[in-house]
Amino acid sequence: MILLRRSAERGHAQHGWLDSRHTFSFADYHDRQWMGFGPLRVINEDRVAPGGGFAPHRHANMEILSYVIDGGLQHRDSIGNGSVIVPGDVQMMSAGSGIEHGEFNASKDAPVHFLQIWIQPDRINAQPRYAQEHYAPESRRGVLRLVASPDGAEGSLPIRQDARMFASLLSAGQGVTHALGAGRRVWVQVVSGSLQLDEGTLLAAGDAAGLIEVDAIVLRAQTDSEVLLFDLP
Repeated sequence: MILLRRSAERGHAQHGWLDSRHTFSFADYHDRQWMGFGPLRVINEDRVAPGGGFAPHRHANMEILSYVIDGGLQHRDSIGNGSVIVPGDVQMMSAGSGIEHGEFNASKDAPVHFLQIWIQPDRINAQPRYAQEHYAPESRRGVLRLVASPDGAEGSLPIRQDARMFASLLSAGQGVTHALGAGRRVWVQVVSGSLQLDEGTLLAAGDAAGLIEVDAIVLRAQTDSEVLLFDLP
């Protein structure tokens, strides 16, 4: 079974300094048909204007991942972390029992474009924690590179959920296959380019698809593409 989520059908919020597209219900955008997919609760495609950003605010009991597409994202939080996240970086903030953080465009001249991803944890009120890793383009090219997992396997970021996030850069014509375990589901989010799903459905930038009750999926790039894949319970 395939659930298609087309880019143009996503929720949209425009705040001047922020242009955000919501794959699932978020803030003032509510659609009962799109409340999440398994523990995957939020995928927001955010563009923050130069000098703009999210003022310090609090989260609890959510695994939050940031994936920068273009520009630099400045992070600061209440447990002492401060960094700039750039393309190739993945940031993980496990909010646990509570953490305050702010995210700002690191540039006064150029926008920052990134995906904000929330995954519901498998436990509540754990100790907050933070991590950030860089995954060079060559490590993601032509393969599904594991970047987040419950056990931090293969140098991925550890998250508190039986979920795995993969990132891939595919040249036109390249394909990758992902096998699923029993009872698993998968969400595919196209960051850029276009690709074909299982030799049928064409997905363009911003499009997504959720698949359940399948043994494996095949992604084949139609143009040079960047894609995220989530293997979920």
